[in-house]
Amino acid sequence: MTGDDGRTLLTGWFSFLDGEITAGDVLALERVRALLVARGVPHDVAWSPRFEPGGPTLDDVDPADYDRLVFVCGPLHGPDIAELHRRFAHCRRVAVGTSVLDPADPAAAGFHAVLARDGAGLAPALDLALRAPRVRREPVVGLLLTEGQHEYRGRRRHTEVARTVTAWLADSRVAPVVLETRLDAADGRLCRSPGQLLSALERLDAVVTDRLHGLVLGLRVGVPPIAVDPVAGGAKVTAQARACDWPALLSAEHLDRTALDHWLAWALGPGRREALRRRVLLATARDPANALADLWHSS
Repeated sequence: MTGDDGRTLLTGWFSFLDGEITAGDVLALERVRALLVARGVPHDVAWSPRFEPGGPTLDDVDPADYDRLVFVCGPLHGPDIAELHRRFAHCRRVAVGTSVLDPADPAAAGFHAVLARDGAGLAPALDLALRAPRVRREPVVGLLLTEGQHEYRGRRRHTEVARTVTAWLADSRVAPVVLETRLDAADGRLCRSPGQLLSALERLDAVVTDRLHGLVLGLRVGVPPIAVDPVAGGAKVTAQARACDWPALLSAEHLDRTALDHWLAWALGPGRREALRRRVLLATARDPANALADLWHSS
C-alpha cells in the first residue's frame, strides 16, 4: 500500500450509531492510522455521531470518494458490517485486527481480505492496541458523589450538582475514576474496608466530591479534594472544609465550569503540596473525641 492507492475510509464498531466504542478499539485505530500516515496513504475515519459529533459519519461520507475501506478491530458479525459491504461494494474491503466468529457469516465473508486477530482454526495474533502510538498521561481524578441525604429536603441540590460535575468531567482532559465511600462485604464492585478505599484514593491526582468523607479522606491521604456542597446555603461539607481550613470549596449555587476549571488547575498544581501539608497538620489536630476523656473525668 503506497500513497498512490487512492483514499481509504477507516471504519469499525466506533463508526456505527449504536456501536460500542472501547479504548482498545480506538488505540487499534490509531495503530492503523500511524501505518497509513507513515506510508503516505490519504484516509478519513468514520465516527459514530454519539462519540464524535463533528464527524465525519458514515451518513456524511460519499462512498464514491474512496477506493478502499478498512474495518478495524472487534468481531465480524451482524447487519451493520454487512451493510458496509453493500454500500461500499466498489471498494477493496479489508478487515484487520478482528475476531472471526464464523467465516461464512456475510459480515466476515464480504471482505476481500481479513487480517484476523483470532477465530476458529486460526493462530491468534497480537491485538493492534499493543503497538498503538504512545498516549500522554492524563490526570486521574476520583469522583465521589451522593444522591442521598434526603434529610436536607428542599435544600437538596444533589441532582443538579451531579449533572454539572459529570458534564464538566466529560469535557475535561482527565481520567475519571468513580468511587463510593459506602462499603459492602458482598459486592465486589465496592470496597469492603476503609483501607481499600484509602489505597485507591492515594493513587489519584485529585478528587471531586460532594460528600463530607470524600473531602476528609482525600485530605487524609494528601490528595487535593475539590469539594462541592450540594445543600443550598451550605451544610456539613462547607462546615468540614472550614474546620480543615481547606480552600477548594464550591457552593451548589455558584457551581459552574469556570469555577471547576479553576480549582482543578489549582489541585493539579499547588493544591497537591497544600493537601500534603494539610495531611500532616490534621493528623495531630484536636477533634471532638479529645473531649471524651474530660467528660469521663468529670463524671
